[in-house]
Amino acid sequence: MIQWENHEQRIPIKSWCADADAITLEQAKNLANHPAAREHISLMPDAHGGFGMPIGGVIACENAVIPNAVGVDIGCGMGALETGLNAAAFTSMAHLRGITEAIKRRIPLGEGRAHREKTEWAGFAEWRAGAGDCLPPWWTEKGDDLDRRNLGTLGGGNHFIEIQRSETGGVWVMLHSGSRNMGQRIASYYHQEAKRLNSAMGIALPDADLAFIPADHSLGEAYIRDMNHALAYALENRRLMMGHIKEVLGEFFPDITYGLEAAIHHNYAALEEHQGRAYWIHRKGATAADKGEIGIIPGSMGTPSYIVEGLGNPASFRSSSHGAGRRLSRSAANKTLTLEACDAAMEGIVYDRFGFSRSRGKGGEKIRDLSEAPLAYKDIDAVIAAEEDLVVPKVKLTPLAVIKG
Repeated sequence: MIQWENHEQRIPIKSWCADADAITLEQAKNLANHPAAREHISLMPDAHGGFGMPIGGVIACENAVIPNAVGVDIGCGMGALETGLNAAAFTSMAHLRGITEAIKRRIPLGEGRAHREKTEWAGFAEWRAGAGDCLPPWWTEKGDDLDRRNLGTLGGGNHFIEIQRSETGGVWVMLHSGSRNMGQRIASYYHQEAKRLNSAMGIALPDADLAFIPADHSLGEAYIRDMNHALAYALENRRLMMGHIKEVLGEFFPDITYGLEAAIHHNYAALEEHQGRAYWIHRKGATAADKGEIGIIPGSMGTPSYIVEGLGNPASFRSSSHGAGRRLSRSAANKTLTLEACDAAMEGIVYDRFGFSRSRGKGGEKIRDLSEAPLAYKDIDAVIAAEEDLVVPKVKLTPLAVIKG
């Protein structure tokens, strides 16, 4: 761990990220000067620049919530499922391809892809009952329709489904997804409201993107209610997808059994006790790592992932990294990586070939979308080694097949 503390910071920064770039450090310094931040700022080893706050950052706020310190994909997180299969059960890459294609027929993939029919879920009615007659502006009939059709869908970006092999030959399934469009609408609305509130209160912030809301203010209570709704929605989203995956595996392997199943968030805020005080702990691209708690730390597509056990280190607010973390921005990856190198990094793994980016080259030509290739991310083994005082690796998993959004 590296600790920075100087006259430019109100509170210290504790970092497990040895290669933090200038943007990440500047954002961390802004957090260290935030009026609601307490104790210190923690940067996980996968930290990289985000919107207002670094992804891979953890902060403690007293009676305050910062929408952009949770992020737009509220409740984004992981699911992991241990099966009773042995990797030898997959007789060929074509066999694995058949399984992934069957999964893709059940689960819509990518931005803007949803189920045709709405999915019923008790959480919708529970939230409506809690909100009462005053529905927040982020909720609309159109948005509600989309939320119901988005349940059980993967989304795009870095979201994925993987079939993985343990070092002992066991087979696991892992998935990464969040609250889809709902989280973005909630985050955007409350961030704008927080900016207006801070301006009315005459509060000066190190960065307007870190606008906050007092937790005991009616607006803060509404944000916490809606954030928790998005957390529950994201959890249900992953549960439904894992159910579809189990159905597919059951069709290919009728006698399949299951072991450990874990589900965690890594974009959220929670009221917790630290240093004898109650704080709103914001984990943006970070996961809880209480002593004995099971965590999931994925690599990038084509690289290992880990099931870990938390050590409850107070220096990180009992947190750990949420993944490998980006080494290159999306645009930088598309500009600097080559298709040949990215394909080589996926050798022996079932995956859909890299498509084209929505952006174009200088001459208007199509360019490959290599933003999610393994070479765009940090070395996951180095990330795990950097947080040996935060978590203990329990299971190392390597990908056999990858489905991307």
